[in-house]
Amino acid sequence: MRATIGAVLLTTAAAIPALTGAAPIAAPTAGSKAPLPATQAADEAETLARAMVARMTREEKLSQMLNVAPAIPRLGVPAHNWWTESLHGALGPLPATNFPEPIGLAATFDAPLVHDVAGAIGTEVRGLHTLGRQTGRNGRIGTGLDTWSPNINIFRDPRWGRGQETYGEDPYLTAAMGVAFVTGMQGPNPDRPQVIATPKHFAVHSGPEGTRHQANVFVSAHDLEDTYLPAFRAALIEARAGSVMCAYNRIDGQPACASDLLLKDHLRGAWGFTGYVVSDCDAVKDIADNHKYAPDGATAVAAALRAGVDNECNTETLNDTAGLEDRYREALRRGLITEADLDRSLVRLFAARYRVGDLPGLAGARAAVPVSMVGVPEHRRLALTAAERSMVLLKNDGVLPFKPGVKVAVIGPLGDATRVLRGIYSSPLSGHPVSVLEGLQGAMGSAQVSLVPFGESVTDGDRVPTAALMTPDGKPGLLARYFNPVTPMPTRFAPGTREKLIAAAKYQSTPVATRIEPDVGDRNLDLPKVADVHRTEWTGFLVPPESGTYRVGLSGAGGTMTLDGKLVSDRREARWNDLPGMTTLDLQGGRRYAIRVEGSGVDLVWKRVSRTPAADLRRAAAAADVLVAVVGLTSDLEAEETGVSVPGFAGGDKTTLDLPADQLAMLEVARATGKPIVLVAMNGSPINLSWAQDHAAAILEAWYPGETGGTAAANILTGRTNPSGRLPLTFYRSVADLPPFGDYAMTGRTYRYFTGTPVYPFGHGLSYTRFDYAPLTVTPARGGAEAGVRVTTRVTNRGSRAGEEVAQLYLTFPDRPGVPRIALRGFQRVALRPGETREIAFALSPRDLSSVTPDGVRSVAAGGYHVTVGAGQPGTGVPFQSAQFTARQSAALPK
Repeated sequence: MRATIGAVLLTTAAAIPALTGAAPIAAPTAGSKAPLPATQAADEAETLARAMVARMTREEKLSQMLNVAPAIPRLGVPAHNWWTESLHGALGPLPATNFPEPIGLAATFDAPLVHDVAGAIGTEVRGLHTLGRQTGRNGRIGTGLDTWSPNINIFRDPRWGRGQETYGEDPYLTAAMGVAFVTGMQGPNPDRPQVIATPKHFAVHSGPEGTRHQANVFVSAHDLEDTYLPAFRAALIEARAGSVMCAYNRIDGQPACASDLLLKDHLRGAWGFTGYVVSDCDAVKDIADNHKYAPDGATAVAAALRAGVDNECNTETLNDTAGLEDRYREALRRGLITEADLDRSLVRLFAARYRVGDLPGLAGARAAVPVSMVGVPEHRRLALTAAERSMVLLKNDGVLPFKPGVKVAVIGPLGDATRVLRGIYSSPLSGHPVSVLEGLQGAMGSAQVSLVPFGESVTDGDRVPTAALMTPDGKPGLLARYFNPVTPMPTRFAPGTREKLIAAAKYQSTPVATRIEPDVGDRNLDLPKVADVHRTEWTGFLVPPESGTYRVGLSGAGGTMTLDGKLVSDRREARWNDLPGMTTLDLQGGRRYAIRVEGSGVDLVWKRVSRTPAADLRRAAAAADVLVAVVGLTSDLEAEETGVSVPGFAGGDKTTLDLPADQLAMLEVARATGKPIVLVAMNGSPINLSWAQDHAAAILEAWYPGETGGTAAANILTGRTNPSGRLPLTFYRSVADLPPFGDYAMTGRTYRYFTGTPVYPFGHGLSYTRFDYAPLTVTPARGGAEAGVRVTTRVTNRGSRAGEEVAQLYLTFPDRPGVPRIALRGFQRVALRPGETREIAFALSPRDLSSVTPDGVRSVAAGGYHVTVGAGQPGTGVPFQSAQFTARQSAALPK
């Protein structure tokens, strides 16, 4: 247990917790919660679960081991699917609120805000669970009362396509944000959670995507304790997350989902975790199939179960494949596992279902949330606040905020884009997405803002809005008809039979459900009469708002699209995360083009493009005062394990930090016009901004900002909102500045160990006002500095407008092997009026002061410490104050 400093070192309510992750929404104590003794873990939910499991037959138990758990009617147990995603918004058949991608949430440096965002998402997850119960679809993905979030892996390398899902490169920041998300999602009582949070992917996991199913990652004892474990420790001990997900790769020879080091020594041992462990999808299969750690499937499930995995996610459940529990049955037959092993896991799983209210009988369990709470206006307002605070002003030569009357030309492939707003792990059925163009036109007036369409690009593919769709009888939207099979399909398909049966299926001539839908999208889960296997047909008209060149087609897999009877997109052989299949057409504004889409799992997409983009840009620049270049990437390019291979990207990861070549060429054309360029970057990872640093008048890093992203960007560009985001990542110049991607050693990575000069450093961000700091006061605890210190200062707004400062506390440590160059150990967001001064305080616990020896021992080292508090890292040109203190003796800390 971590040593306690005492009440004298309590900090303000806005202060951020110790490295272990004390709850950031209230004044945290400096002490760490100890793991719960096993004797205290049993409660009413566990008692109920033990009684339920005791009543199950062996066959019923086996069927509950995977993510799709069928109903047990004789025991009154409904079907349940543990696969629920809500990384930055709930995913389901209704328009749920889409918040900024987690890397943008990290850029807010605002743990209380992240807590509120997670609470809103949790409410919507419960609303979708209510819908699943009402429609009888509660065995489908997205209907459970648990969620496989947050992703608290460390974004150690900017090439990783999934880094956008994380809270950045720093263990302290990630721990604080992870705790905020978990406590917001679960609510104030983790014993009766709103939704069970599942931090992932435990624990040493951050690409490459192409090797994750077979990679053997070697990590030093130092890096494991110093970098890869702190956020998980915080989420599980401090925030009391009810679940955790183990990763795909091996760590030091053992698969993560069969790891003694992770699941036994740390998780169940040192940390005393009593919740349940779920595998990443197919990670248990990988134990035999790809890692070759086990000789067959039965041995693989035995290795996982005996190591501590309670629930297996298997992607074959997506195809309703039968017999997936056979490996567990075979493991029992061969004596590799016992029925007591099954019971141990099932008690954990059923106790969770009782605690969250999925099963009745537990006092204090939460009531159902009405479906109407999904996508409510107050959540959209929260999404706008989050988007505004996430955006980072990296450079400003004085062009921002825009002066009244300025004329703006929006250029670049993402200027009018909406798909880019959503990021990865998001539902296309979000609230109305606002592009940067629409946001600027709303803030400045359409007459002041013009659009220059870009040429064809790999970033193309926005959902066609309802305004451009018309039903056969002239109403907004499309006519959707759902057809069930003539012969009902089996509930479970024998392995290898599903595709053949579906290909041979005949469908009823009369639709089982017909309705007008806003667009093409998967909404059938709210239709109880529609079978799991069905055919969907959308018909009506595509009506372009103006004449021009358009790319039109489908994203997703499994459908076809015709326009005026001509096939323009065929996705029957595509993967779900391939780039969209589009055809370039010249369309007339206002004309009705007959459209027909068949299939499921597809979206209707388009993009207005130009056949002469450079000439169009020069012509528009002549009439504009400023060029707003909206450039970047999309989460279809940097993503999770894709088959996409285009210049700069391979399988979801990046191979370069540079912007795509066509965007760089456009920027050179823009530069030649002589008009000032305001660059708005949309991306989920560090990109090389050296060109913009040299040539743009201003740079706004907007990330993937969610459904209200365009409004947020416009509010900052026009000065309605004072920017306040800070970089949670180091922006490097080139991958040549970094170690090999597959090397998990932290030497040379992130601001803590990188010795080069970045384009923009971790923690950087500008404001439209100026803040100053008073000298620091450092007060050691009564037991000396080794028991903790309190650091206070005053922050003053010296500018002429209100703003929010992010005060950042960094430590340098006594010189010993393995210590970082510098490390974040506190941050506070402070709102100040012009001329206002406020005192802020940071309570640093022994764990905050600690560093890690080469052999993985965490301790407070005896010797001199240097502490700085300011607007960013010291030595990066920002205002800060510094002080020194000394720890008289070293003190070891537990894992």
